[in-house]
Amino acid sequence: MSTGKILLGVLAGVAAGAVLGVLFAPAKGTETRKKISRKGEDFTDAIKDKFNEFIENMTEKFEDLKEDVTEAAEQTKAKAKSE
Repeated sequence: MSTGKILLGVLAGVAAGAVLGVLFAPAKGTETRKKISRKGEDFTDAIKDKFNEFIENMTEKFEDLKEDVTEAAEQTKAKAKSE
């Protein structure tokens, strides 16, 4: 299982637990709705942060791979010229 799927599952579990905790807590409906809204915003922010982190990580890996391929191509070209 990929790390992204595990992380998404954990975040979904935390969000579901928070929502259920708020729903079963003794409070007025308006307070409960505000709490759910805040928790939803927190969850959305967390997902955005993790997605941005994932994109940055993938961009770094792509750049590293691009450099490796360029270096290998240059070495192959130099080797072909010397032969």
